[in-house]
Amino acid sequence: MKKTELVTRTGNTYEKGVVQKVLQDNLQADGTRSGEQVVTVKMTTGVRKGEVIQMTSASGFLFGTACTPGLHVIVVQSVSGDSTVSSVYSRDRGGMILLFGLLYLATLIAVGGRQGLKASAGLIITFFIIIFIWIPLIYLRVSPIRSAVVICALTTILTFWCIGGISRKTITATLGTVSGVVIAGIFAEIFSLVTGISGWNVSNIETLLTIWESNRIKVGGLLFAGILISALGAEMDVAMSISSSMQEVCRQNPGISRWELFCAGMRVGRDMMGTDSNTLLLAFVGTEVSQLVLNFAYDLPAAQVLNSNNIGIAVMQGLSGSFGIVLSVPITVLIASWIFRGKPSESTERILQ
Repeated sequence: MKKTELVTRTGNTYEKGVVQKVLQDNLQADGTRSGEQVVTVKMTTGVRKGEVIQMTSASGFLFGTACTPGLHVIVVQSVSGDSTVSSVYSRDRGGMILLFGLLYLATLIAVGGRQGLKASAGLIITFFIIIFIWIPLIYLRVSPIRSAVVICALTTILTFWCIGGISRKTITATLGTVSGVVIAGIFAEIFSLVTGISGWNVSNIETLLTIWESNRIKVGGLLFAGILISALGAEMDVAMSISSSMQEVCRQNPGISRWELFCAGMRVGRDMMGTDSNTLLLAFVGTEVSQLVLNFAYDLPAAQVLNSNNIGIAVMQGLSGSFGIVLSVPITVLIASWIFRGKPSESTERILQ
């Protein structure tokens, strides 16, 4: 895919290296760091691979790191002929991030067995769909909201197919999940209309405007698309749990009526509403902890806090997803009541078994 060049990176690369010596430290007597370290780093990648280069490492919280001999780092390097300008960007975390990801998948498989393996496959599929399909679609100026709905449906179908194949249970869970995601999007849109909050009010709008000006990406829909994607996991959890429970009820009591099955499903769903709504709300609150602490420390007036864009967006995200969860419960239960108590044709029965 051809991308519009926003920043000239000619000659600039991010390479790996290992700190050899600290020639000048920036550690102060009180334990804090100020200024820059001067270090030597042996490059392990790039055009200067194998060479030991002297460079600086800033003491900032966003860039640079406290270097010690043997530390693996990422180096920002600009090479022009025999001239090289280098500085430490950060410590090399890529390997540990990958290791923790693999450790999680291994734990999931060890605890879940065959189902854990299927869940791992679904998780990997979800990751690739979002990174390699959804994000490029947005860059190609496809509507973020419409593409998010399609991606949510596709992710749900493939994930449930990996976990349980094509069955009444997975069909029920898929329909329930998609309905919950759509409901979350509807309530987010309503919240936006009545409060005036949109995708243009996010904190990084200045950076996004650069992309909008160069490529006309639909920036205004990114916020709502993110709400749909973030609500997907909780919606899948609710829908699959209800579907599995109701299927088990049918197996244990084959003669149960459709109404009795509906009532049983609602009892299960009501127990899940509170916990999953809390999960979603707390997840969004967790992303705003720093902002909440700042609001508390500066003793900001309630009117200022309630009407700030950051708080409004967090409330929109949490409540919209929670609306989707709560209202998806009766929808999923209703769908399950009809599917599990329906009379499919012989050919359909063979497919769904």
